[in-house]
Order: sequence, then C-alpha cells, then structure tokens
Amino acid sequence: MGFDAEFFKLALSFFVMAIYAIALILILMYSLAQLNLLINYLKAKKKKDTCPRFDLNNPTEVPYVTIQLPVYNELYVMERLLDNIAEIDYPKDKLEIQVLDDSTDESVISTAEKIEEIKAKGLDISHIRREDRTGFKAGALKEGLIDAKGDFIAIFDADFLPKKDWLKQTIPYFKNEEIGVVQTRWGHINRDYSLLTKIQAFALDAHFTLEQVGRNSKGHFINFNGTAGIWRKTCIIDAGNWEGDTLTEDLDLSYRAQLKNWKFKYLEDVETPAELPVVISAARSQQFRWNKGGAENFRKMVKRVIFSKNISFKTKIHGILHLLNSTMFLNVLIVGVLSIPMLYIKNTYGHLEIYFTISSFFIISTVIFFICFWFPYKRVQGGGFLNFVDYIKMFFTFFSVAMGFSVHNSVAVLEGHMGKRSEFVRTPKFNIKNLKDSWKNNKYIKKKISANTVIEALLMVYFLFGMYSAYPLNDFGLFPFHLMLFLGFAFVFFNSIRSKV
Repeated sequence: MGFDAEFFKLALSFFVMAIYAIALILILMYSLAQLNLLINYLKAKKKKDTCPRFDLNNPTEVPYVTIQLPVYNELYVMERLLDNIAEIDYPKDKLEIQVLDDSTDESVISTAEKIEEIKAKGLDISHIRREDRTGFKAGALKEGLIDAKGDFIAIFDADFLPKKDWLKQTIPYFKNEEIGVVQTRWGHINRDYSLLTKIQAFALDAHFTLEQVGRNSKGHFINFNGTAGIWRKTCIIDAGNWEGDTLTEDLDLSYRAQLKNWKFKYLEDVETPAELPVVISAARSQQFRWNKGGAENFRKMVKRVIFSKNISFKTKIHGILHLLNSTMFLNVLIVGVLSIPMLYIKNTYGHLEIYFTISSFFIISTVIFFICFWFPYKRVQGGGFLNFVDYIKMFFTFFSVAMGFSVHNSVAVLEGHMGKRSEFVRTPKFNIKNLKDSWKNNKYIKKKISANTVIEALLMVYFLFGMYSAYPLNDFGLFPFHLMLFLGFAFVFFNSIRSKV
C-alpha cells in the first residue's frame, strides 16, 4: 500500500484543528469563570461588611503582632523599607519586627546598621540570619516563626510601603476566630513610569479587585499574595507551616489553610503601595516564579481540592481554575502558533469551513475579558468617556504584551507541571521614584540573553508572516490577532535586548 500524501495532510489538518479547538474551549471556560467572578464582585460591592472587630482603643483587645520582612540582596530598597516599617502606628509593647535577611552581598552591613539605629528608638527589631537559604523565602519565614512573639504575623516584601495605620486597619478583623488571613490590595507607586509598569498594574488591579473580591465574597478559595497581609500564627501551624517545595509558597499555604476550614478576609479598600519591576528582565523573573509556582501548586493541590469533603462543588471548580490560571498562557501560545496553519487549512479545504466557527470562541472570550477588566480599571482610574477610551487602548496593549510573554510563561508552566525543580529567583528592586531615575546600573540585573528571547524573535517574524498571508489568501479574519501577536512579541523581544545593554 503506497503512502497517501493527501490523506496524511487531511489527517494532520484535523489534528491541528482538534488541538486548536481544545485550547480555545479552555480559554472560553476560563473567561466564563471570570464573568462569574465579575457578577460576584458587583454583588459584593452592595453588601455591608458585618465582620466583628477588635476595639484597639481597649488595651485588653490589642493583640501582639510580629512583622516579618523576608529579604535577599535588597541593597537599593532596604533603608526605605526599614524607615517605613519603623513608622507603623501600633503600641510598641505589642509589636515585634523580624528582618529575615538571607542576603549574601554588602547590604547585610548597611541593614545591620539601620536596624541598630531603629532599635535605639525603642522598637523591638531583630536581624535574623541563616547559614544557608534552605527553602528560600518559605524557609526564612518558617525559621522566623520559631521565635516570633506575635499571635499574628504580618509579612512585607522589600518593595512594599505599608501606611502608618496599616495594622490598625487590618488586625481588628481577627476578632472573628475563624479568620486565618487578612490580605490587602496592592497599590503601585510607579504605575506611570513606563508602558511596562502600566501593563503590570493593569493586570494586578484585575486580580486584586475582580478575582480576590469575586472569590472571597462567595467563600471560594483565594490566596495570600506573599506580602501585604497578616496570618494568624495558629493558622500557619495548623495548616502545616511554610513549605518550600513550590515557588509560590504563599499559594501553597493558602490552599492548605482553607482546606482545613480557615477563612480568609480580603480588604479591597486597604491599599498597600509597592514598586513594580521597571525593566523587563525583572518582570520576567517575577512572571516565571508566579506561573511556575501556580503550575506546581496545581500538581500538588488539585487532588486535595477535588476530593475534599469540606468545600462545595462550585468552590472546587473555581479552585481548580484558580490553580490553572498560569496554564492559560500555554493555551494562548497554542492558539497563536496554530492560527497560521489554521488559516491555510481553511483556505485549502473549503468543505471544512463550518468547523472554523469554533474560532468565534476566541472572540467571545475576548469580549468577556473586555467587560470583566473594565470594572477593575474603573475602580482604580475612574469612569467617564475619556477613561473608557484610555481603557480600550490599555486593554488591547495589555493583551498584546501578555501574548508576547506567552513563550516565557509557557516554559514556566510546563516545568511546573512536569515537576522540574528550580531555585527561587528574586525579583530585582530598583527604588525608582521618577522618570529621571535610571535602572541601568542596578547590579542585580541579569545581562545574559536567554533562549526564550531568541524564540520570541522568531515568533515575531512568524506572526509578521501571518499578517502577510492574509493578502494572497484574501482572508483578513485573523489579521488583527496576528498584528497583536506581532506587536506583543516585538515589545517583549526589543525590551529584553534593551535591558541587556
């Protein structure tokens, strides 16, 4: 029997169409979950908070708090961090500060000097050093917990600047003994520094309004975001303490705590300002850690969520999709890469055109995301026609750049699902205050160009070819999609090259 080339081409076409369709369906499912969270969010905004609270004017109700500051080679922001934390308004006899310093550079000396300066003002502050970084951030938090005096543990990363009344706004909610965590919304002190920071702020605002409120208001699982929140110490211990077997120890402990029936309280109206990465290599390291950690936690937690007898079916669905958040980048990459072969299949096999109606799923998903992201944007930036026009531009800019990150983030997701271990790579901090400040002399920036950057360059050219293909085929249906992909990969590639020089 001879080789039938036409049959092989047709079979390959069906295979491509099947993979394309599966990725589109998964994206649609995720968008529908986001729509459900939007409905939850809008309903929650109408409800009055009736949670019981401590009266901090009554000394007998003021609990002991430990503030933990896990840091590693934070030369540029340590002084700013410690000066800020020293201004926290809380009774000194009920407050302890732990600087969990795993640093290996000269910042250790300046940090120690600053701690002594603060200690002289009467604050209980200690400089805790480890001989090795076992467990990375999770290991540092766990070791600090051993000697922590507080019944409640507030955690701040080095780039966060909580306001003076932060503890007074958050601690009262722990009067409800079922609450194990209080999490606050991140703010962005350098939102308008560059297009990159604007895009990051846009995405984080959606998470910290739509997703956190949408899940929390219905009792679905949310996550402590690694910083700008407080844990009840007994909750940490009861959930099994910090574990360093994933890159997102915060998500891991959050799920273990909620599976043991601890409640989380999310405070959208309490903003904790922080610095966004201003250079793409820093954003890459952060994105890689978050996305790989999400996949690692899916691998670790999904069975526990599915077989838990403590939670509802709907909470399980939202929990699974939450753990699969980062996997959406892989689906987007698949849809993007296969869209060009799909264009040629469509124009080669006219009788298969009816099967291409599934492509409308992507349009539906995009419309849903467009609606969902508007409300977080309006919450932060305000409504009105001009802001809506700005939103349209930012939405499509964000989507383009998010697709440009899809290779980098897909590698992270695949490594996480396959169980490949890697080090906890910190995100370099810059202490950038305005446009005149430069990041180029930051000693923590990696100068090496990764293999992912080369792939991004090739995909930039690939999607340029996709746009060109629309002309000989006289089919411009995917032209806007390919344009966004081209611009996204071009943005990521050229900014990556720029950060290396």
